[in-house]
Amino acid sequence: MIRVDNLHRHFGGFRAVDGASLEIADGSITGLVGPNGAGKSTLFNVIAGALPPTSGTVWMDGEDITGLPPHALFHKGLLRTFQIAHEFSSMSCRENLMMVPGEQAGESLWNAWFGRGRIAQEEAALLKKADEVLDFLTISHLKDEKAGNLSGGQKKLLELGRTMMVDAKIVFLDEVGAGVNRTLLNTIADTIVKLNRERGYTFCVIEHDMDFIGRICDPVIVMAEGKKLAQGTLDEIKANDAVIEAYLGTGLKNKEAAG
Repeated sequence: MIRVDNLHRHFGGFRAVDGASLEIADGSITGLVGPNGAGKSTLFNVIAGALPPTSGTVWMDGEDITGLPPHALFHKGLLRTFQIAHEFSSMSCRENLMMVPGEQAGESLWNAWFGRGRIAQEEAALLKKADEVLDFLTISHLKDEKAGNLSGGQKKLLELGRTMMVDAKIVFLDEVGAGVNRTLLNTIADTIVKLNRERGYTFCVIEHDMDFIGRICDPVIVMAEGKKLAQGTLDEIKANDAVIEAYLGTGLKNKEAAG
């Protein structure tokens, strides 16, 4: 679904992404791991249109999408979430979900004057869909709660819910486990797998929690110094001496030997 060819993103003399080439297969849950500063989030930002590349190409379903802005990629079904959830804090969970679909009838001044029936019909459909999403996420009891009052894990679930309000094809998840307790992280993992299996979502997941990566991701791509270092199953990655020594640290090797 996604192919990245020799992608570069430089900030002055710093090469955050330095010739990265990788593929994300349609229907996969691909993990993206590596140390801080490896270029993972910058790569996400370039693919998702938040940053223009210095050079290189990004393809989606065979179409060159290099440098397209986020709103154009949104309409193509490419969405992303953030390490720190971006919610409308003063709005309810249900309202946060209803805000997602673009080109709503109520955005038109003409409809606001003369198309109130159409607006009401559309809002009723959005309300129904939002409630279905909240049920799917098992947080329907929070539908009227202000999003700003949610825990970190609940906000991450709500962000996943926002991807369900449109026809997402691929979702990039940036450290979905950051600041989330283990119980909610398990719920998030189950939700990602369910969306993948039942709704055909493709995911690419940045995460430092290797247990989480091992539970849901295959394949796993390792980035280092702005480019892809290795790819395989988590077991293959753990057995890769270059990855262990240079990027995951000798602590992981010692832990594996002791365990």
